[in-house]
Amino acid sequence: MTDFIQGVSGNPTVYVNGAFVPLSEASISVLDRGFIFGDGIYEVVPIYHGQPFRMTEHLNRLDRSLAKLEITPPMDRQEWLDLVTGLVALDTTQDCAMVYIQVTRGVAKRDHAFPNPPVKPTVFAMSAPMTAPSQALREQGLRAISLEDKRWLHCDIKSVSLLGNVLAKQAAVKAGVDEVVQFRDDYLTEGASCNIWVVKNNAVYAPPKDNLVLEGIRYGLFEELCQEQGIAFHLEPIHRTTVNNADELMLSSATREILPIVALDQKAVGTGKPGPIYQRLRQAYDQRIAALSAAKLGTVA
Repeated sequence: MTDFIQGVSGNPTVYVNGAFVPLSEASISVLDRGFIFGDGIYEVVPIYHGQPFRMTEHLNRLDRSLAKLEITPPMDRQEWLDLVTGLVALDTTQDCAMVYIQVTRGVAKRDHAFPNPPVKPTVFAMSAPMTAPSQALREQGLRAISLEDKRWLHCDIKSVSLLGNVLAKQAAVKAGVDEVVQFRDDYLTEGASCNIWVVKNNAVYAPPKDNLVLEGIRYGLFEELCQEQGIAFHLEPIHRTTVNNADELMLSSATREILPIVALDQKAVGTGKPGPIYQRLRQAYDQRIAALSAAKLGTVA
């Protein structure tokens, strides 16, 4: 275990239940409900120029996920922000990073029902380098396959129970592509770990915010960017036929930002190259990231 940590990550300092410790010394009980049941939630906050990106939106989603699992928030907004900025401050060599936060229900006797009375939640957080999408990926785009969505019906919770997502991603790996585009009853849901965006007739479409998709932080950001760019933006059910005949397809996530999908099921999407709507949104996204360099560390922005 120690060899793995030192060889891969350099044994960084992480946060566990109120203490900052080297990763090699971090430990959580095997009776933690996150380990036993996957009973917990997580967030991934991208960091640019030392500043958290869309921090308020990440905290909003963290609160929503905790509420849906009936876990009392173990920190308030300022404490979460202090935790994130504290981890970032420990390594100033990374201009692009991510902070992973995980909260589980805590340690208790193994029983499917919630512990009564409630136990103290377990909080773990760490900062890690994040590689922004390369220029080649931006210019060449990604390939994907379609897949039936076989996950559970609470995808709106950012749960640590990610087996369905893992199996979907592995399907992409086995097919030799970059991502999957999932459908439930022939309607678009999302990728293995990203939201999917459809462009048709110069308008941007995405599935509605319901229990079948995780509302990515870029949902709100894309709406803002589309409004700024004068691009029509719609959230509505999207049939497989519309996806298959899209002018452009895009994906978005915290770590992959926004990237074009140029081939689906071995067929070209649109012209088979990144399209003009993607190019406009990509440029606007980059401008948002660049603006962080002038932000003040320790503020919720």
